[in-house]
Order: sequence, then C-alpha cells, then structure tokens
Amino acid sequence: MGWKLLAAVAVAGLLPLAGQAKTVEVKTIPVTPSQETPIIPDAEIILPSESAADPATEAVTAPEVPEELPQVLYSTGYLPKPVARMHSQLKEAAANGDLDRIRMILESNEMPPTLSFGDIGDPIDFLKQSSGDGEGFEILAILADILDAGFLHVDVGTAQEMYVWPYFARYPLEGLRPDQKVELFRIVTAGDFAEMQEFGAWTFYRLGIGPDGTLHFFVAGD
Repeated sequence: MGWKLLAAVAVAGLLPLAGQAKTVEVKTIPVTPSQETPIIPDAEIILPSESAADPATEAVTAPEVPEELPQVLYSTGYLPKPVARMHSQLKEAAANGDLDRIRMILESNEMPPTLSFGDIGDPIDFLKQSSGDGEGFEILAILADILDAGFLHVDVGTAQEMYVWPYFARYPLEGLRPDQKVELFRIVTAGDFAEMQEFGAWTFYRLGIGPDGTLHFFVAGD
C-alpha cells in the first residue's frame, strides 16, 4: 500500500495517525436468561448423596449370629479327674468292642444312665437291638466317635452342671464353620444333619457326665 493511500485512510478516520492511539468504545450487552433453562435456587438442589439409595446397590444384610457361642473344648486335660476317668473307661471299652466292659461301667455307675426315653430292660440287650448290626458294635463305634469329638462344660454352678459330648448337642447348628461341618459329618450323615436343621436341634447320640464322674445319659432322639 503506498503512502498516499495510507494518508487517505488516516484522513477517513479508519487508521490512527502516527503518535495517535485509537479509542475503542466498549458496550455491555445484558443477557436475559432463557425461560427454557430456569435458575434453580441452592435450597432446591438435591445432591447425589441425599437421593434415595438404588435397591440394586444396597448392601446385603448378613444373617444374625449369636454374640456369644459356647466354648468348645478338646483336651481331656480340662476335665476333673472323675470325669476324665469315666471318659477314658468308656472310650477304651468302645474302641475294643468290649460290651462286657460296658456292662461293668453301667452297673458300677451311681445311677442307671438314660439310654432311651422309654423302658429298655437289659441295657446291653437294648444297645444290641439299637445297633444296625444287631451285635452292638455299630453303637460302640458311635460312642467312640462321640467321645473323640469336642465337648462343652454346661450349666456351670448349677445342679445340672455337665460335660457334654459332642458339643453339637448344645451348640447352634446354623452358621457352622467349614471345619466344624467336617467334624459334624464324621458323626452323622448329610441327611441326618438336614433333618436336624429342619427340627432346629441336635437329635443324634449325645453323652453327659457329671462333675463327680457319674454317667447321666447316652441317648439319641428328641
């Protein structure tokens, strides 16, 4: 562009002359909010944390478990000497399949132990009749398994104080740990356990010895 053209433009006021600053007029244009996007007051804004919980993401409530479970014992070292003696005599006789020895233990007991909820007559004959093999050896095997299981010391300080085998007889059956279920299935079948769960209590054989060494019961049923 030649100097003559620049001079003409300057004269027309389109370019500032040398040493002269151009003044620019600035105007503020008000903007009216659109009716399609209204302004929501802060008090009416609902944050995500305040909204209703999505049922699909709600936590699942765990089943209730008793706060205090009975203490399961395994070592016979916890037993008073009279209880340990009775336990040892029964276990040895059962492991050896010695029904004569079982008879001696029952007859020397302070009182006839409960072997059934009905009349039984001769205790050894009853044990044989209750045994699947008809000779009493199945019952002795059950007795040995029960005496090998964990046990409980229950009703401490009362007239009903007792050492009870297996501990499942007085233990909540719901929510057993995997290792406890393995212990349980060493004594009963899955079918037996399902029936007991439906009934709500242990109904298989259990054994109780008083603190003085008296055998109070070896019985099954409800």
